[in-house]
Amino acid sequence: MGVSSLPLAGKHETTRARTMEWYDWALSVALFVSFLAALYTAFIYAPTEAVQGDVQRIFYFHVSLAWLAYLAFFVVFLSSLLYLWKRSDSWDVAARCSAEIGVIFTSLVLITGMLWGRPIWGTWWTWDARLTTTLILWAIYVVYLMLRAYSTDRARGARYGAILGIVGFADVPLVQMSVVWWRTLHPGPVVSLEGQEHLPPEMLVAMMVSLVAFTLLYVFLMCQRMRIERLKEQIQRFVESEGIN
Repeated sequence: MGVSSLPLAGKHETTRARTMEWYDWALSVALFVSFLAALYTAFIYAPTEAVQGDVQRIFYFHVSLAWLAYLAFFVVFLSSLLYLWKRSDSWDVAARCSAEIGVIFTSLVLITGMLWGRPIWGTWWTWDARLTTTLILWAIYVVYLMLRAYSTDRARGARYGAILGIVGFADVPLVQMSVVWWRTLHPGPVVSLEGQEHLPPEMLVAMMVSLVAFTLLYVFLMCQRMRIERLKEQIQRFVESEGIN
Protein backbone atom coordinates (compact mmCIF):
# COMPACT_ATOMS: atom_id res chain seq x y z
CA MET A 1 0.00 0.00 0.00
CA GLY A 2 2.87 2.33 0.83
CA VAL A 3 4.45 1.80 -2.60
CA SER A 4 1.16 2.19 -4.48
CA SER A 5 0.43 5.45 -2.67
CA LEU A 6 3.63 7.09 -3.89
CA PRO A 7 2.40 7.78 -7.44
CA LEU A 8 -0.81 9.22 -6.00
CA ALA A 9 1.18 11.49 -3.66
CA GLY A 10 3.40 12.56 -6.53
CA LYS A 11 0.39 13.29 -8.72
CA HIS A 12 -1.22 15.27 -5.91
CA GLU A 13 1.92 17.37 -5.42
CA THR A 14 2.21 17.95 -9.19
CA THR A 15 -1.41 19.11 -9.39
CA ARG A 16 -0.90 21.40 -6.42
CA ALA A 17 2.26 22.85 -7.96
CA ARG A 18 0.47 23.55 -11.25
CA THR A 19 -2.40 25.21 -9.40
CA MET A 20 0.01 27.42 -7.49
CA GLU A 21 1.82 28.34 -10.71
CA TRP A 22 -1.48 29.35 -12.32
CA TYR A 23 -2.46 31.32 -9.21
CA ASP A 24 0.90 33.12 -9.11
CA TRP A 25 0.63 33.95 -12.80
CA ALA A 26 -2.91 35.32 -12.49
CA LEU A 27 -2.04 37.35 -9.39
CA SER A 28 1.12 38.72 -11.00
CA VAL A 29 -0.81 39.84 -14.09
CA ALA A 30 -3.52 41.45 -11.95
CA LEU A 31 -0.84 43.18 -9.88
CA PHE A 32 0.94 44.51 -12.98
CA VAL A 33 -2.27 45.79 -14.59
CA SER A 34 -3.50 47.37 -11.36
CA PHE A 35 -0.25 49.29 -10.83
CA LEU A 36 -0.31 50.52 -14.43
CA ALA A 37 -3.87 51.73 -13.79
CA ALA A 38 -2.80 53.32 -10.49
CA LEU A 39 0.04 55.21 -12.16
CA TYR A 40 -2.24 56.37 -14.98
CA THR A 41 -5.03 57.57 -12.70
CA ALA A 42 -2.61 59.24 -10.25
CA PHE A 43 -0.46 61.10 -12.78
CA ILE A 44 -2.72 61.58 -15.83
CA TYR A 45 -6.41 61.02 -15.05
CA ALA A 46 -6.62 62.89 -11.74
CA PRO A 47 -6.49 66.70 -12.00
CA THR A 48 -3.69 68.74 -10.50
CA GLU A 49 -4.58 70.04 -7.05
CA ALA A 50 -5.10 73.82 -7.17
CA VAL A 51 -3.09 74.73 -4.06
CA GLN A 52 -0.45 72.01 -3.61
CA GLY A 53 0.22 71.30 -7.26
CA ASP A 54 1.71 68.05 -8.56
CA VAL A 55 3.28 67.09 -5.21
CA GLN A 56 -0.24 66.26 -4.01
CA ARG A 57 -0.17 63.19 -6.26
CA ILE A 58 1.89 61.45 -3.58
CA PHE A 59 -1.39 61.37 -1.66
CA TYR A 60 -2.78 58.45 -3.70
CA PHE A 61 0.10 56.16 -2.73
CA HIS A 62 0.59 57.57 0.76
CA VAL A 63 -3.00 56.91 1.82
CA SER A 64 -3.12 53.47 0.18
CA LEU A 65 0.07 52.41 1.95
CA ALA A 66 -1.36 53.60 5.26
CA TRP A 67 -4.56 51.60 4.86
CA LEU A 68 -2.64 48.48 3.87
CA ALA A 69 -0.39 48.91 6.89
CA TYR A 70 -3.55 48.92 9.00
CA LEU A 71 -4.68 45.75 7.25
CA ALA A 72 -1.32 44.04 7.78
CA PHE A 73 -1.34 44.83 11.50
CA PHE A 74 -4.97 43.73 11.79
CA VAL A 75 -3.91 40.37 10.34
CA VAL A 76 -1.15 40.27 12.99
CA PHE A 77 -3.74 41.07 15.67
CA LEU A 78 -6.21 38.42 14.48
CA SER A 79 -3.58 35.75 13.83
CA SER A 80 -2.04 36.38 17.27
CA LEU A 81 -5.41 35.91 18.93
CA LEU A 82 -5.96 32.67 17.04
CA TYR A 83 -2.45 31.47 17.88
CA LEU A 84 -3.00 32.00 21.62
CA TRP A 85 -6.32 30.17 21.32
CA LYS A 86 -5.38 27.31 18.99
CA ARG A 87 -1.60 27.13 19.58
CA SER A 88 -1.24 26.44 15.86
CA ASP A 89 2.12 27.36 14.31
CA SER A 90 0.40 28.35 11.05
CA TRP A 91 -1.26 31.31 12.78
CA ASP A 92 2.06 32.33 14.30
CA VAL A 93 3.70 32.24 10.85
CA ALA A 94 0.87 34.33 9.37
CA ALA A 95 1.27 36.94 12.12
CA ARG A 96 5.03 37.15 11.66
CA CYS A 97 4.83 37.42 7.87
CA SER A 98 2.14 40.09 7.99
CA ALA A 99 4.13 42.07 10.57
CA GLU A 100 7.12 42.16 8.23
CA ILE A 101 4.99 43.51 5.38
CA GLY A 102 3.25 45.97 7.71
CA VAL A 103 6.59 47.40 8.85
CA ILE A 104 7.66 47.86 5.22
CA PHE A 105 4.39 49.61 4.36
CA THR A 106 4.60 51.83 7.45
CA SER A 107 8.17 52.77 6.57
CA LEU A 108 6.96 53.81 3.12
CA VAL A 109 4.10 55.76 4.71
CA LEU A 110 6.61 57.75 6.76
CA ILE A 111 8.90 58.30 3.76
CA THR A 112 6.13 59.41 1.38
CA GLY A 113 4.70 61.60 4.13
CA MET A 114 8.04 63.39 4.54
CA LEU A 115 8.38 63.81 0.77
CA TRP A 116 4.91 65.32 0.68
CA GLY A 117 5.34 67.41 3.82
CA ARG A 118 8.65 69.06 2.88
CA PRO A 119 7.30 71.34 0.10
CA ILE A 120 3.93 71.88 1.83
CA TRP A 121 4.97 72.39 5.48
CA GLY A 122 8.54 73.51 4.83
CA THR A 123 10.02 70.72 6.98
CA TRP A 124 10.75 67.02 6.63
CA TRP A 125 9.33 66.18 10.05
CA THR A 126 7.20 67.71 12.77
CA TRP A 127 5.93 66.12 15.96
CA ASP A 128 2.37 66.23 14.70
CA ALA A 129 -0.08 63.84 16.39
CA ARG A 130 -0.60 61.75 13.24
CA LEU A 131 3.11 61.52 12.49
CA THR A 132 4.06 60.75 16.08
CA THR A 133 1.48 57.97 16.53
CA THR A 134 2.51 56.48 13.17
CA LEU A 135 6.15 56.46 14.23
CA ILE A 136 5.15 54.74 17.48
CA LEU A 137 3.20 52.14 15.47
CA TRP A 138 6.26 51.49 13.32
CA ALA A 139 8.48 51.16 16.41
CA ILE A 140 6.08 48.71 18.11
CA TYR A 141 6.20 46.26 15.24
CA VAL A 142 9.94 46.69 14.70
CA VAL A 143 10.30 45.59 18.33
CA TYR A 144 7.90 42.72 17.54
CA LEU A 145 10.16 41.54 14.70
CA MET A 146 13.27 41.89 16.86
CA LEU A 147 11.60 39.86 19.60
CA ARG A 148 10.77 37.11 17.12
CA ALA A 149 14.22 37.16 15.52
CA TYR A 150 16.29 37.04 18.71
CA SER A 151 14.15 34.77 20.87
CA THR A 152 16.04 31.57 21.68
CA ASP A 153 12.87 29.70 22.64
CA ARG A 154 10.54 29.56 19.64
CA ALA A 155 7.38 28.79 21.62
CA ARG A 156 8.06 31.51 24.16
CA GLY A 157 8.94 34.00 21.42
CA ALA A 158 5.71 33.18 19.61
CA ARG A 159 3.71 33.62 22.80
CA TYR A 160 5.31 36.95 23.75
CA GLY A 161 5.12 38.10 20.13
CA ALA A 162 1.41 37.31 20.00
CA ILE A 163 0.80 39.40 23.11
CA LEU A 164 2.77 42.32 21.66
CA GLY A 165 1.01 41.96 18.32
CA ILE A 166 -2.38 42.20 20.05
CA VAL A 167 -1.48 45.09 22.37
CA GLY A 168 0.36 46.99 19.62
CA PHE A 169 -2.71 47.06 17.41
CA ALA A 170 -4.32 49.46 19.92
CA ASP A 171 -2.19 52.21 18.34
CA VAL A 172 -3.92 51.81 14.93
CA PRO A 173 -7.18 53.55 15.96
CA LEU A 174 -5.06 56.24 17.65
CA VAL A 175 -3.28 56.87 14.36
CA GLN A 176 -6.53 56.97 12.40
CA MET A 177 -8.41 59.22 14.83
CA SER A 178 -5.51 61.51 15.73
CA VAL A 179 -6.56 64.15 13.17
CA VAL A 180 -10.06 64.16 14.67
CA TRP A 181 -9.17 64.11 18.37
CA TRP A 182 -6.25 66.56 18.26
CA ARG A 183 -5.35 69.71 16.38
CA THR A 184 -2.78 68.68 13.78
CA LEU A 185 -1.10 69.90 10.61
CA HIS A 186 -2.09 66.68 8.90
CA PRO A 187 -5.14 66.83 6.58
CA GLY A 188 -8.41 65.40 7.92
CA PRO A 189 -10.17 62.29 6.57
CA VAL A 190 -10.94 62.39 2.86
CA VAL A 191 -14.01 60.18 3.43
CA SER A 192 -15.96 60.80 6.63
CA LEU A 193 -17.64 58.17 8.79
CA GLU A 194 -20.98 59.45 7.47
CA GLY A 195 -19.87 58.55 3.95
CA GLN A 196 -19.35 62.15 2.85
CA GLU A 197 -16.61 62.51 0.26
CA HIS A 198 -14.18 65.44 0.37
CA LEU A 199 -12.47 64.67 -2.94
CA PRO A 200 -13.44 65.38 -6.56
CA PRO A 201 -14.68 62.19 -8.30
CA GLU A 202 -11.51 61.85 -10.40
CA MET A 203 -9.28 62.01 -7.34
CA LEU A 204 -11.46 59.51 -5.49
CA VAL A 205 -11.18 57.10 -8.43
CA ALA A 206 -7.39 57.47 -8.45
CA MET A 207 -7.25 56.76 -4.73
CA MET A 208 -9.45 53.67 -5.00
CA VAL A 209 -7.46 52.27 -7.93
CA SER A 210 -4.25 52.76 -5.98
CA LEU A 211 -5.83 51.07 -2.96
CA VAL A 212 -6.75 48.03 -5.08
CA ALA A 213 -3.20 47.86 -6.48
CA PHE A 214 -1.57 47.93 -3.04
CA THR A 215 -4.09 45.41 -1.71
CA LEU A 216 -3.07 42.99 -4.45
CA LEU A 217 0.57 43.71 -3.59
CA TYR A 218 -0.09 42.80 0.04
CA VAL A 219 -1.79 39.54 -0.99
CA PHE A 220 1.08 38.71 -3.35
CA LEU A 221 3.75 39.39 -0.73
CA MET A 222 1.87 37.39 1.91
CA CYS A 223 1.55 34.41 -0.42
CA GLN A 224 5.24 34.46 -1.28
CA ARG A 225 6.33 35.00 2.31
CA MET A 226 4.10 32.19 3.63
CA ARG A 227 5.42 29.87 0.92
CA ILE A 228 9.00 30.61 1.97
CA GLU A 229 8.13 29.73 5.56
CA ARG A 230 6.53 26.44 4.48
CA LEU A 231 9.64 25.55 2.49
CA LYS A 232 11.84 26.37 5.48
CA GLU A 233 9.73 24.09 7.66
CA GLN A 234 9.97 21.26 5.11
CA ILE A 235 13.75 21.65 4.93
CA GLN A 236 13.98 21.67 8.73
CA ARG A 237 11.91 18.48 8.99
CA PHE A 238 14.08 16.81 6.36
CA VAL A 239 17.28 17.85 8.16
CA GLU A 240 15.94 16.52 11.46
CA SER A 241 14.75 13.24 9.92
CA GLU A 242 18.12 12.65 8.26
CA GLY A 243 20.07 13.65 11.34
CA ILE A 244 22.03 16.30 9.46
CA ASN A 245 23.93 18.80 11.63
